[in-house]
Amino acid sequence: MTLYRIGELAKAAGTSERTIDYYTKLGLITPESRSMKNYRLYSHETLINLQRINQLKQEKYTLEEIKSLMGKWNAATPEAEVSGKLVQLEIQMQQLEREVKALEPVISGLKPGQANRALAALIPQGVACMEAIRLLLTQGPSM
Repeated sequence: MTLYRIGELAKAAGTSERTIDYYTKLGLITPESRSMKNYRLYSHETLINLQRINQLKQEKYTLEEIKSLMGKWNAATPEAEVSGKLVQLEIQMQQLEREVKALEPVISGLKPGQANRALAALIPQGVACMEAIRLLLTQGPSM
């Protein structure tokens, strides 16, 4: 197993050592172990988590939201693969909601005919997506 000291992890993740310290204090990441000289050592999984954190930050999530999402990911067991997929769907729906809110000023500036055509194209896809999620959630495993 590859273990990274803070400087190595920071370089691999493209972030600063100070950020690694801050995320560790917030509980977003945790060291795997300590070296004989008491250096914190981080696993490759931590590097992957840092990449996820950076991606979520670029998508405008707050650190508190990221911590909550990562808690959900870490709580998932290998048997609960569906749970992970649902978390991914939740993230995607939240991102879509943010994008729609960002488009509100543009949409409100459209002429009625333009707005109707845009909605006519989006509504069937949105309804189909919601119906697929509803069916997925209501079917569940049979006992």
